[in-house]
Amino acid sequence: MSRDAAALALQVQLASFAGPSLPPAWADLLAEGLGGICLFGSNLTGSLADAAALVGEIRAARPDALVAADEEGGDVTRLHAWEASPVLGAGVLGAVDSVSLTRRVGAAVGRELAAVGIDLDLGPVADVNSDPDNPVIGTRSFGSDPALVARHVAAWVAGLQSTGVAACVKHFPGHGDTDQDSHLTLPVVGASIDVLRARELVPFAAAVDAGAAAVMTSHLMVPSVDPALPATLSAPVLALLRDELGYDGAVVSDALDMAGASAARGIPEAAVLALAAGCDLLCTGPDKDAGLVRQIQTAIVAAVDSGRLPLSRLTTAAARATLLHQGVGKGGARCEEWSLEVSEMVAAARRACVVEGPLPDLTGARVVSVETEANIAVGPGRWGLVADLTVGGGDPLPTGSLVVQVRDAHRRAEVTAAIAAHPGPLVVVEWGWPGPRTGWERAPHARICTRGNGQPSIAAVTEILGEAGWSR
Repeated sequence: MSRDAAALALQVQLASFAGPSLPPAWADLLAEGLGGICLFGSNLTGSLADAAALVGEIRAARPDALVAADEEGGDVTRLHAWEASPVLGAGVLGAVDSVSLTRRVGAAVGRELAAVGIDLDLGPVADVNSDPDNPVIGTRSFGSDPALVARHVAAWVAGLQSTGVAACVKHFPGHGDTDQDSHLTLPVVGASIDVLRARELVPFAAAVDAGAAAVMTSHLMVPSVDPALPATLSAPVLALLRDELGYDGAVVSDALDMAGASAARGIPEAAVLALAAGCDLLCTGPDKDAGLVRQIQTAIVAAVDSGRLPLSRLTTAAARATLLHQGVGKGGARCEEWSLEVSEMVAAARRACVVEGPLPDLTGARVVSVETEANIAVGPGRWGLVADLTVGGGDPLPTGSLVVQVRDAHRRAEVTAAIAAHPGPLVVVEWGWPGPRTGWERAPHARICTRGNGQPSIAAVTEILGEAGWSR
């Protein structure tokens, strides 16, 4: 294979291995020039010291390797998955609508990532959650109003990047108006180009103006722009970002192992198409074998040799990816005055809570978690109060006074049927998107909508329930 193309084909990959230590084969790939590593839940133990040690292993293999992670706050955390995020998530921040608070949360996330050596954060989410049945965005979004989402995306980016950690705003051109998950299938956004410009693109324009170091694509169809290929693989869709929004930073693909990108064509071919469309850094998802990096490298070189992929496009992509390695201003002195107290976050989380109906006397009430599968982006981990009992999504609720914890109950008929059938007293705590009380409209139960998970929200709900007599 062409030596230049082979080297570049490694530089444009952001890959991930399995487990909490760097395997020898991956150390070899890094030494040879692999662009970077994305750390997922399987790589992180919940210990910041372990995270820093793992980053140290990666940097020992290649000092200028890019190290990335999904650390959005709220529902999506990799560093704190087993204890819940210590900071507010986007849904809470949008409900409170304090740009200052959002900026300081972004800075808090950045300081922690910088402390363990992670230099690219795959966040914030810039999707406008206009479909309440969205199974993968929901409370990861700042809200359903484009202007509100835009101002908070800009603030979060400013806070994060003040610490020297690069932001990767996602998921272009917008994953909010879907009721399917691109991890599992290929969603379609049926909006016209005029609606896209007035809704989906507004937060991304704000991110560009805020100097976001990177933008991540989404694996969904946008027929009004390109009826043939999903956004990650579509030059016309990415031209909206480059030409219409004037963005010249790095474009990162969402994970190419997701069904929306590769189910119909395989990961190596999806990687070639993504580069050809305008992506600069190829993310391939968690727990992969080192052989996949080689397969992608071989496919890229073959595409260059055959003329399908211009060498100039690959060279440009590698140059943009390399700029991310250099950070966005190391040091972080500009954010020192942006203090953020736990009590302030708990108070904000409480303001974001919507309490529907008077709470019954909860003295002696048991906490029941209704266990439903978390979306893949959130993954496993701590959510809500520590439960006295866990039941499945289709199981009847036990009798007696209960606090019932759910996630996106409005999307799950079996969960709402169990809620409707319970005679009470019952308080439903909705940790997901605050959808309608579909299926239990006539039930007398009270409901608390938190707008997302996280330690501040857990503390706020504990306060609210405690005022009605509940105690652990």
